[in-house]
Amino acid sequence: MEQWKESQLNQLSSTKHIDAAYPIALEFAKNIGFKFFAFSTTYQTKNNQLNTIRHNNYPTIWNKYYEQKNLSSVDPVVAHCNHSMLPIMWSETLFSKVPSLWEALETHGLQHGWSQSLHDEDSGLCSILSLARSHSPITALELYENLGFSVFMCRHLHALIAQSLPKKMLKPPAAHLSPREIDILELAAAGKTAEESARILNLSVRTIHFHIQNVIFKLGVSNKIAAIIAAIKAGYLKSTSIR
Repeated sequence: MEQWKESQLNQLSSTKHIDAAYPIALEFAKNIGFKFFAFSTTYQTKNNQLNTIRHNNYPTIWNKYYEQKNLSSVDPVVAHCNHSMLPIMWSETLFSKVPSLWEALETHGLQHGWSQSLHDEDSGLCSILSLARSHSPITALELYENLGFSVFMCRHLHALIAQSLPKKMLKPPAAHLSPREIDILELAAAGKTAEESARILNLSVRTIHFHIQNVIFKLGVSNKIAAIIAAIKAGYLKSTSIR
């Protein structure tokens, strides 16, 4: 490992607070070729609401736009990271169902990026780390070479945020599914596709996918099938619902 990388990672690992750690992680990201660095952690409050702590150097206008439009609910990167810890490259194809979001990313110089997540079963937290730039696409080799560094940073930043939260927030309360979420899970358990469920419930396919991802996050599982099984165990569905 190059000396400067080892030095910065050692410096990062010695930090005890996210406010001290984030600038070091950002500098490391810039040194490996990424202008933008983002880190977020989502947790459930005592009222069973989802809250997200965000640290990034994205353009201020982009952050405001993202918040005002509630784009996290349709962001395919967030959807992927909520159920998988595999890294994902940003691309026009990935954002094909929300082309306006892809166009906005390009406008703000965020079109070339990749993300990965960390799911903490003990605390119930989910963190997402993202690296982005505007000047050139990211190659598979570049992703491979930097994956270990990003995992290291993600774990350390995640641990710092976890220790800053009140203990009662770390272990989420028993998942509460809404009547709409239960309806959608019942249809999924009966073998209905998202398109079929959308027609039955008079909703958009995007809304169906959003509710499924929300249920997956609430139940702390990795996919739709696991969510159905967890919902049955929790008493939300009957085992006879599965087809």
